[in-house]
Amino acid sequence: MVSSLVVADDRIQRAIDGAMTADRTVVVIAQRDPEKEDIGPADLYSVGTEAVIGRTLKLPDGTTNVLVQGQRRVHVASFETSDGILYASVIPVSETVEKTIALEALMRAILALFEKCVRLSHTLSEDVYVAAMNADDPGWLADVVGSSLQLPVAQHQEILEIVNPAERLERVNVLLAHELAVLELEEKIESQVQQEVDKSQREYLLREQLRAIQRELGEVDAFTRDINELRAMLDRAELPEHVRGRAEEEINRLASLPSAAPEVGVIRTYLDWLLNLPWHQHTEDNVDLDHAARTFDRNHFGLKNVKQRILEFMAVRKLQPAGARTPILCFVGPPGVGKTSLGRSIAEALGRRFARISLGGIRDEAEIRGHRRTYVGALPGRIIQTMRTAGTVNPVFMLDEIDKIGADFRGDPSAALLEVLDPEQNSAFSDHYLEVPYDLSRVMFIATANLLDPIPPALRDRLEVIELPGYAEDEKLQIARRFLIPRQLVENGLSGRQVSFTDDAILHVIRSYTNEAGVRGLEREIGSICRKVAHRVASAKRYPRSITSRTVARYLGPARFSWGLAEERDEIGVATGVYWTEAGGDLATVEATLLDGKGQLILTGQLGSVMKESATAALSYIRSRAREFDLPLTFYESKDIHVHLPAGAVPKDGPSAGITMATAITSALLRRPVRRDVAMTGEITLRGRVLPIGGLREKALAAHRAGIKTFILPRKNLKDLVDIPERVRRDLHFVPVDTMDQVLDLALLPAREGPAAVAPLARVSNG
Repeated sequence: MVSSLVVADDRIQRAIDGAMTADRTVVVIAQRDPEKEDIGPADLYSVGTEAVIGRTLKLPDGTTNVLVQGQRRVHVASFETSDGILYASVIPVSETVEKTIALEALMRAILALFEKCVRLSHTLSEDVYVAAMNADDPGWLADVVGSSLQLPVAQHQEILEIVNPAERLERVNVLLAHELAVLELEEKIESQVQQEVDKSQREYLLREQLRAIQRELGEVDAFTRDINELRAMLDRAELPEHVRGRAEEEINRLASLPSAAPEVGVIRTYLDWLLNLPWHQHTEDNVDLDHAARTFDRNHFGLKNVKQRILEFMAVRKLQPAGARTPILCFVGPPGVGKTSLGRSIAEALGRRFARISLGGIRDEAEIRGHRRTYVGALPGRIIQTMRTAGTVNPVFMLDEIDKIGADFRGDPSAALLEVLDPEQNSAFSDHYLEVPYDLSRVMFIATANLLDPIPPALRDRLEVIELPGYAEDEKLQIARRFLIPRQLVENGLSGRQVSFTDDAILHVIRSYTNEAGVRGLEREIGSICRKVAHRVASAKRYPRSITSRTVARYLGPARFSWGLAEERDEIGVATGVYWTEAGGDLATVEATLLDGKGQLILTGQLGSVMKESATAALSYIRSRAREFDLPLTFYESKDIHVHLPAGAVPKDGPSAGITMATAITSALLRRPVRRDVAMTGEITLRGRVLPIGGLREKALAAHRAGIKTFILPRKNLKDLVDIPERVRRDLHFVPVDTMDQVLDLALLPAREGPAAVAPLARVSNG
């Protein structure tokens, strides 16, 4: 093979010069490490090539280009150095091979593979293939093909050291097959890349040509028009600087994408949200206190505390427009007392827009904070969505049913609300979708709940709680007269001239057809009467002009609830208590009876653990006072005491029935009836102390609704009487107590004739 060598080493240069003056023959041997400069005999392979120097050419950089032609393989026997020139004693390697059919087939296979490699390679020329075709000797063919392949020096040396031409052909065949596989894979990859590039270039060129044509015709494509519209919207929008910078980045990114790219829709939707959110738009607060008071009185009856709190906020805003902190209120009360409608009235009084979301049943934190844009179909959270609907940065924002939020593996939405409802943090609220802070500090948040207990303490701490208790009868009467009846008449196509309601009829509906703290059921029943009257009017039939208590049953059917005392007569072992739930207050009858047995306390009526403990404490108190009651100390050993609360399908719990259960058990033991017109509430201790309870207003309203005359309550609850309507305070005789002995003196009547249950009767001590 003819090869061009570049000589830079001085010793090799002297060897070339010596060979040129002699027989022009040199031995060319490869280095084991091509990077090594100071080499010796140990750094050279033992098999090389005898070559003849054709010509030499001095180059400007001081090196010499030497053209040599290989003659034959040689095996180095020894090295010696003379005058700085390295001499080698070599043994020529002879080749002998017998041509067989198998060897000829191998030569043809190599030529076929080599032809494919030449066709696919960018470095192999056609001349090399022609030389290979003209090589009729197997060893010569192997050398021509092997030398043309781009292989490491070690593999070239391996081919050089194979003396047998047949073996050399087989080795070259393996290397050639590997090279062909690599070249085919390269071509495939290059073809795929080129197709994508060609497609993108073609689309780009066509798009640019289309835009150029449209510019010449004065037309703009839809994609460019959208981008121009977005830029115009950005110029018109009053955005904070950090938001404007983010919007400009997204618009520039959108303009650089092809119109059919998948990201176009995602970026376009994001920009729509960013540009259409209210960042500075606001409404001016109406701080006219008289106007606000008239608005509240026109829309709501009662609710003095709530109205006063909003008027206080408006007064502060009027005196200090810039520095007044917006309150975060929480209306807590039973269903139907007007919590949601009160929020609308507050917005109307302030001149703000009203926005509302229902949090009932939400379990995913993303409902509050939104999804990241990496998700398909991602959107902002419901806070940001509602702010966009409101269109201002200072609406009255109602978070309805905040006590109905749940938590599961998707997160805790109530934890996400901590930032929303914290005045120190909500000025930079972070929504996962927007990825830019949003100011919620000017929003007036109002939360509603039926109960405070389910609200996490950290969230409850951020709320200013205002309780909306249930309505008394006279309040319901006024609400029905002022709001419910006029609204139902209008909704059912009637007028006040066609039909009217008497006060007795309204009271009859309240007492006999509803049993609630609010007025939602009352409005439903009034609407039912109006619909039936409307049917008769539309049918041209006679209808009553005035709805009285006598005609109510004709439209609503038989009475669903009984009004009056819970018990018809004074009975032994039956005491009347009161309880309070999220739906308001109601009476609860506690029954106690004695059975022959082994001293067990049997509790039924689906009682909770706290109520069961109260019953156990009540019995322990009675056992500790056995001497004062003139009871045998072992009275409980032969008697089972069964305590039952009717309505067994309804779960019951709480400590406030403690004195009621103690009264019922004591009545059964002493055979002294309990006064039916007395209702009581209070927690009992083992010493007979009566502790305070909650929900006094609702319980008092329930007792008043049932016709109770005397209401026994813990003395420490006297402060809560200010929340009870004046008429209820006039009709009910509230008796505060400190001890259980006082309760028994008030509730128990003298013993009836007949044997005592377990012992002679005794007068109850006053303690």
